[in-house]
Amino acid sequence: MMKIDENSPATIYLHDYRSPAFLVEKIELDFDMHESATLVSSKIQFYLNPDREGRLEPLSLHGEALQLLAVAIDGEPLAAGEYVMTDEGLDIPVVPNRFVLEVKTQIDPVHNTSLEGLYLSNGNFCTQCEAQGFRKITYYPDRPDVLARFRVRVEADQRYPVLLSNGNLVEQGKLGNERHFAVWDDPFRKPSYLFALVAGDLVCLEDHYQTGSGRDVLLQIYVEARNQNYCEHAMRSLQQAMRWDEEVYGLEYDLNRYMIVAVDDFNMGAMENKGLNVFNSKYVLAHPDTATDSDYLGVESVIGHEYFHNWTGNRVTCRDWFQLSLKEGLTVFRDQQFSADLNSAAVKRIDDVRVLRQFQFPEDAGPMAHPVRPSSYVEINNFYTATVYNKGAEVIRMMATLLGRERFIAGVRLYLERYDGQAATCDDFVAVMEEAGKTDLSTFKRWYRQSGTPKIHFEQDYDPLARTFRLRVSQSCPATPGQPDKEPFLIPLAVGLLDESGNDLPLRLEGEPAAGDGTRVLELQESTQEYCFQDIPCRPVVSLLRGFSAPVQMTTVVDAEDLAFQLVHDSDPFNRWEAGQKLAVSELLRNYRELAPGRDFSLSPVFMEAWRRALADRSTDRSFLTQLLTLPSEQYLADQLDEFDPQQIHGVRMAAYRALVGANEDLLKERYAEAADPGRGYRLAPESVGRRALANFCLTQLLQLPSPEKIALGLVQYHEARNMTDRLAAFTALINTDIDERDELLDDFYRQWQAHPLLVDKWFSLQALAPREQTFAEVKRLLGHPKFNPANPNRVRSLLGAFAQNMLAFHQPDGSGYQLLRERILLLDQNNAQLSARLAGPFTRWQRLEPIRRQAMKKELEIMQKSRLSRDLYEIVNKSL
Repeated sequence: MMKIDENSPATIYLHDYRSPAFLVEKIELDFDMHESATLVSSKIQFYLNPDREGRLEPLSLHGEALQLLAVAIDGEPLAAGEYVMTDEGLDIPVVPNRFVLEVKTQIDPVHNTSLEGLYLSNGNFCTQCEAQGFRKITYYPDRPDVLARFRVRVEADQRYPVLLSNGNLVEQGKLGNERHFAVWDDPFRKPSYLFALVAGDLVCLEDHYQTGSGRDVLLQIYVEARNQNYCEHAMRSLQQAMRWDEEVYGLEYDLNRYMIVAVDDFNMGAMENKGLNVFNSKYVLAHPDTATDSDYLGVESVIGHEYFHNWTGNRVTCRDWFQLSLKEGLTVFRDQQFSADLNSAAVKRIDDVRVLRQFQFPEDAGPMAHPVRPSSYVEINNFYTATVYNKGAEVIRMMATLLGRERFIAGVRLYLERYDGQAATCDDFVAVMEEAGKTDLSTFKRWYRQSGTPKIHFEQDYDPLARTFRLRVSQSCPATPGQPDKEPFLIPLAVGLLDESGNDLPLRLEGEPAAGDGTRVLELQESTQEYCFQDIPCRPVVSLLRGFSAPVQMTTVVDAEDLAFQLVHDSDPFNRWEAGQKLAVSELLRNYRELAPGRDFSLSPVFMEAWRRALADRSTDRSFLTQLLTLPSEQYLADQLDEFDPQQIHGVRMAAYRALVGANEDLLKERYAEAADPGRGYRLAPESVGRRALANFCLTQLLQLPSPEKIALGLVQYHEARNMTDRLAAFTALINTDIDERDELLDDFYRQWQAHPLLVDKWFSLQALAPREQTFAEVKRLLGHPKFNPANPNRVRSLLGAFAQNMLAFHQPDGSGYQLLRERILLLDQNNAQLSARLAGPFTRWQRLEPIRRQAMKKELEIMQKSRLSRDLYEIVNKSL
């Protein structure tokens, strides 16, 4: 820990990258497992990097929180004067060009609260080495461009019957003194961040997968015994992911077995360690009684994501951490494709854009803004961000759009063949895409080096005599930290034109011999470009940015009548949804501005009618229909304003729902009755998911205006539901109101599910998210609940993370919500810096609050700035101020 005004951590820059002086052929690791004194012996075969031949290079190894017991080179122990211990590792000034280094260290897993390196989770040993956790295990060049063969021997007490590591099991047996061992060999070279080890008392669900070439792969999911009946969906998802990757990308799994381990204490969602994935149990465990449809889809997505990393991340890894999106952006795009192919593609795209807008767009507009490939960082853990993951995926999606599906997939395969077993860069990937697509992407590469969200404005002109339609599009990008001026991006804009009946017009640009399809991709590369469409028989309605073809913001104000027309007719599902969102944003922000002078709340007839028509639509997929009916989030509304009052934003959105419910109560009851059927068995099929989604949306909205009849409807669903999706929806809708039965419901849910950690997380989270005046007091009370464990990241996120998203509860006018979060962050920072830094995210938005709250949040940031902070939290606080 450090006091930041005394010891500001150094900034690391991309332009300072140097290849490693020494490379590693092979590392042999021997673990003698003990809770508080695990002994780690390593034998590492080093050789001088050919780039450094003819030079005398010292050996510098990373190491943290290690007790060094012995060090030797080629069997000869080193004297104290032959090496130098530093705060960050071990330096050996004089070494030969090729040698074997032997190091013995002792580590303390039971007291490792950072959850990095080797630690204990619920009595089981577990590792997390990305990004820089391996240095907490032994001294090593802990950087992604040092790849080696790993052979691992694990010895432990029989109380830990399962001993796992990467690769293939080559030997195991019993020893004296109630101990046993296992030896694992990974035939593929990998960086240290992909190392994994698990030792514990776990049960295993086994199945098999036959690859396209006929190889049999053993599939194993390891969990605690109490969770053994909750893994079937994860296993099916894994098999589907393996088949999908073969069918779509031609990529076959390469080891004899694939293992997944689920643990409760984990800083991330999951980790793609080669052949041995370690997962947060949230993304493995699923059963209709305990998991919602959203949970099921989350498991499917994350299982797929980590499996797809086997090639895009493991077989080809990133040269340095600045290139993190090389593996993460590409793999997020692949898991999005996978989920879209298995479920509703339209709903999946809307969900992905919602995440982008809720988390990445504000990040791009705030003090932590950085390019997809950052140019500098203080702490790499802070760059596992929505920009690297989600915007990175959008950058890959744009390349796929520009190249076309076949050439893009051919490019990915060429990239994997060319760099197999190597560490690559974002530039390497783009160069291969240029080669495969036979195109120039030099302008496109600005997406990797420029931060900020481009803004798109368009003007239109229709000439009925010439039957031409001119579209003039301009782009700009606001200044971001360190980047006041931006060059134009290459932006693929998918566009369609709708005729008077709502049909797509065939599109022919000026100079083209014949019309093409109803959707065209325009390549905007300049600050302003004009496009002229020929043979347009009537004034069209413009459908721009179809499928959200680029991560940009549209600034043109579109006529409400045109938006209502698109909401009904647009053939592009995303733009149909987007039209409804724009209508809603316009209405809600108009009311936000007008309520300040004291005017009454009102919704326009155009919006009311459009929403009612959508609700009455029985021809549209119910999952998609639910998306159409859902109003923009409070955070998204706030992000449209330069300065906002959180509680007024909340009030306007709730008033809108109540107005819609008041005008459509009978139709909501009708649609609920059509979709709800508590007697049906649980199926994850899209039709069943859609039915539940619409029924639960209707119930939730009906309870915005509670009455004895509607409360009874909710209580019946809660008590009689045969799956957690319906039960939790009714529970949430009921506890968000001040009904007499509220405390009884909370007690009942807790009493039934207190033995299920993930459901206890939901119980905490839903109370912290409740839009009630009393929520702030409830959160303070829940911090003292016996089940609140500050050492468990899931539990902390479920209460404090949810609380910080609650516009009504978190943004107390006197700043007490900010004070509460600041106090908890500083406590967490002493033990788990990654978690504390991620909880500090809401403080990065302080400058856009209204003046009173702005000063209150700034005050808490300044208190943090004067405290002893980890590197992780230091960077967030310093950049925010």
